[in-house]
Amino acid sequence: MSVEETILKIAASAKAAAGELARCPTDKKNAALLKIADQLEADTERIKAENAKDVAAARENGLSAAMIDRLTLTDATISDMAMGLRDVVKLTDPVGTTSATWIRPNGLEVCRMRIPLGVIGIIYESRPNVTVDAAGLCLKAGNAVILRGGSEALHSNQALARTIATALSDVGLPEACAQIVPVRDREAVNVLLQQEAHVDLIIPRGGEGLIRFVVENSKIPVLKHYKGVCHVYVDKSADLSMAEDICFNAKVQRPGVCNAMETLLVHQDAAPAFLPKMAERLTGAGVELRGCPKTCELVAKAKPAEAADWYAEFLDLILAVRVVDDMAAAMAHITTYGSNHTEAIVTSDYNRSRQFIREVDASLVLVNASTRFNDGGQLGLGAEMGISTSKLHAYGPMGVDELTTTKFVALGNGQLRS
Repeated sequence: MSVEETILKIAASAKAAAGELARCPTDKKNAALLKIADQLEADTERIKAENAKDVAAARENGLSAAMIDRLTLTDATISDMAMGLRDVVKLTDPVGTTSATWIRPNGLEVCRMRIPLGVIGIIYESRPNVTVDAAGLCLKAGNAVILRGGSEALHSNQALARTIATALSDVGLPEACAQIVPVRDREAVNVLLQQEAHVDLIIPRGGEGLIRFVVENSKIPVLKHYKGVCHVYVDKSADLSMAEDICFNAKVQRPGVCNAMETLLVHQDAAPAFLPKMAERLTGAGVELRGCPKTCELVAKAKPAEAADWYAEFLDLILAVRVVDDMAAAMAHITTYGSNHTEAIVTSDYNRSRQFIREVDASLVLVNASTRFNDGGQLGLGAEMGISTSKLHAYGPMGVDELTTTKFVALGNGQLRS
């Protein structure tokens, strides 16, 4: 079959499977998730063998260390995927739940009922764990899913898809509930983005270039975030020891991800005591500092920041640092340069923390905690499909609730409109 025929077949079968999933009781969906988790563990060696082919090719093709890290599957990562599915099983099934009922003057009872979105297309790079996380969350929320991973992970994703398909079949669900696009040709993405008759939502996960391409070429609604320019603001009342640990974790623990800190903002009153020690710890871990003039005065190793650095998602051991006059200046900086992704304040002042929460616009705002917590699993969603900064129809990590929508239900006893 041609690429177009292949994608059309996948999309049409997903649409049919979505209808069956929408009627599927919670117990059966949970049984499928548990079976996939068990099958993942049983298939670990086969999955790792296929993943090794992708990793070897990635090294030959000169992919970055960060990309290879995202691509690699180990016993631990496969175990984590299985555990994530079991965590999803524990989540409340949103499908069929209703909002509070209100009664109209004519006696009509009205409420909203949660229903699946239908068919969701996921387009993503590297990270074969997304294959399992996305399939698990979509199944729990009653959606069929079409997964188009990067060509660099095709062997891994096909191995995982085989595991998922075996488990679905064993519990009596269509294998088309979760499908991998099995071709490397980039034309497959273009064709998938035209399937508005069968696909209800597209979620891209990857670099800004991929996401902008999807947005510009899709006939289907797209849930997205372009980049994560995340800030930590250290207030004048901050516990500086706590602030140091939070900032180090936010930047160094995994710098190549979207919820890593990219800019550190420090109140001018805290800067003399905080920045030299913080800088020593960061540079000791290999972090390059790019600072404002006040930062460079306090930190000899800091390079002068350029205007572009405040907008940058470095995804690397590089950090922009600015000393600000007060919290209002910190929030103004975030408004100008932030990406609505993740923002954090370190402070001992309750009122200032509440103001920061109210006034800073981001999908997650944290008080006295690392930006690295903007993740579905870390926030108790079991796993996530991605982080939305577009607000429609969800804002933040996409869990099972965000993979549903609502319809109105009205119960009457013969009412007629006059």
